[in-house]
Amino acid sequence: MRMTMEQASGVTSLLDELAGYGSTADGGVTRLLYSQSWKDAQSFLAAKMSAAGLEVRYDRVGNLFGRMEGSRKGQGVVLTGSHIDTVRSGGRYDGAYGIAASLAAVAFLRSAYGEPRRPLEVVSFCEEEGSRFPLAYWGSGNITGAYSTGMAQRVVDPQGITLAHAMQAAGFGREDQPECLRKDLAAFVEVHVEQGVILERTGGRIGVVETIAGQRRYVVTVKGETNHAGTTPMAMRRDAAAGAAEMIAMLERAANRAGEPLVATVGRMKLMPNIPNVIAGTVEFTLDIRHISETLLTGFSDAVIGSFHSVAERRGLELDVHAALQARPAPMDPVLTGRLEKICSDGGISYRRMMSGAGHDGQMFVNCCPTAMLFVPSKGGVSHSPEEYTAAEDLAYGVVVLAEMLYDLAYEETLT
Repeated sequence: MRMTMEQASGVTSLLDELAGYGSTADGGVTRLLYSQSWKDAQSFLAAKMSAAGLEVRYDRVGNLFGRMEGSRKGQGVVLTGSHIDTVRSGGRYDGAYGIAASLAAVAFLRSAYGEPRRPLEVVSFCEEEGSRFPLAYWGSGNITGAYSTGMAQRVVDPQGITLAHAMQAAGFGREDQPECLRKDLAAFVEVHVEQGVILERTGGRIGVVETIAGQRRYVVTVKGETNHAGTTPMAMRRDAAAGAAEMIAMLERAANRAGEPLVATVGRMKLMPNIPNVIAGTVEFTLDIRHISETLLTGFSDAVIGSFHSVAERRGLELDVHAALQARPAPMDPVLTGRLEKICSDGGISYRRMMSGAGHDGQMFVNCCPTAMLFVPSKGGVSHSPEEYTAAEDLAYGVVVLAEMLYDLAYEETLT
């Protein structure tokens, strides 16, 4: 390996510094898109990129790039990085590790080997989580053409602030700023904490991701009739809560029958009027379904929604199902995946091929350029929590493997 574990160990202190931007009283981190903590974190990273000798720029939505120019003009860019935003009171590794690891790897390569043949860029995507606005991958989606800034007027946060207004208030969204869409990418590589328990339980140092699971996300609204809890006979009720409960129990049974790797989750629920002695007239809940097969994902989702309609009809309830997200399964590039595997094998680093049940920016790039993704272990599989933790040694292993991969792609130009 070109980079030593000692040289990669600095990634931990960089993560510790970055966690100070948006730190919460419970030990977590909150950096919502275009918030002050978000702006401060991006400015901090911009300064770090500049200090590493990289050319720094933002695009129109606030994605931050640090570029090392290549010696051969006209060559496609090797892009690496992850997202700077967090969930509310999330951990210090999700997203941030991918940025810190990329910066550490590229800074090392520049110092040790000088100018690459292909341009190398570190990116801090402005948003991935969907924690403030009801959409995800705003940063990578604009780079790959899945989104455009024009849609920002139609997206509103819980406080009624449009995405366009928040973007402008943070200093972005101006026509004089560089457009987001990139057509010059030769490859994208993302390193991330696993957010699961597989590597920890199997003893793997590195997870070589083969596929990112597809995802369907819905908002389900069940409407019945609000009435008195004491005076309304059971047989005369149109209880939205009871109907929703039956639907959720049915969902769990169906998911268990389908088996791995399918997962289905109801993560948020609101009852209205939400009063102890009143029958709920309306229930709204989210539905999240994931699978690595597009065919099976679609079939399961359609079947479940059909069963929900049957429950609603039998109980005299109204049902509305709104599709909030439809992400196709994203297979990683087999050549790049094989190269990651060889790097680990040659370096004596234990690894395993695996899928990702969580969504990542990497899935947005699969139709734009060859894409690869690697994981490092997460203690206990805990993520999106202040308890999120990855050991310093595991963090360093990820940087070492990433640096080797970037050298291979940008200095050796082995993309075919």
